[in-house]
Amino acid sequence: MTCRILLVLALTLLGPISAPAQESVDVAKWLDESEQALTKVDNYTALFHRVEFVDGNLLPEEVTFLKFKQPFKIYFRWIKPSKGQESLYVEGANNNKLKAHTSGLVSFVTVNLDPKGSKAMQNSRHPITDAGLHNLVTKITSNMRRAQKSGEFVAKDHGEQTVFGRKTRELEGILPKDASKGYYCHRCVVNLDLETKMPLKTQIFDWDDRLVECYGYERLTLNPGLTDKDFDSKNPEYHF
Repeated sequence: MTCRILLVLALTLLGPISAPAQESVDVAKWLDESEQALTKVDNYTALFHRVEFVDGNLLPEEVTFLKFKQPFKIYFRWIKPSKGQESLYVEGANNNKLKAHTSGLVSFVTVNLDPKGSKAMQNSRHPITDAGLHNLVTKITSNMRRAQKSGEFVAKDHGEQTVFGRKTRELEGILPKDASKGYYCHRCVVNLDLETKMPLKTQIFDWDDRLVECYGYERLTLNPGLTDKDFDSKNPEYHF
């Protein structure tokens, strides 16, 4: 059997060989482009996917319909679980309280909550005031730049990946595996949309290399023309 036949047979048995991650990627450039793109985004909608590690458990995925508008206005309607639950927060309005109601038989009961209180923070690692693309990108870039300045940052490029039917560039940032240094996490994997530069999926790993946060923006629509009516609890489409 010739060497060429042996090589073909070996490749057939092994299957396709994926390219290794590249470690020379300029993550700063990609995130700078994302920050610049966000300066042109006043409002957006999306199906928001959220998985978080809370009280020792990785909770089941939540999917909500999200509306966001600058300055900080945000609305959520749950799709799963707790279908029909809604939350609304408008910075500076309603005494800076979160307006919410649960799903089910008592869905007509609307409450106003401290967004950083235990009731509003139940099953969540962050208050609603930390939500949204702008806060997410700011958190990632601030940690990355600090680590780069200290010579403690490793970047990897995992190439093009499809996320929610969109072509993205998957980038990984690795920070010191030492919580005492004050970084937000040990590893962060971000999928940036090749066209819009938006982070469609972000995975956060702690210092035990455990997934603690995963956020996804499916069907992300930028600047659809949301108005104050979209963030008014008296909107007839809502059930507050």
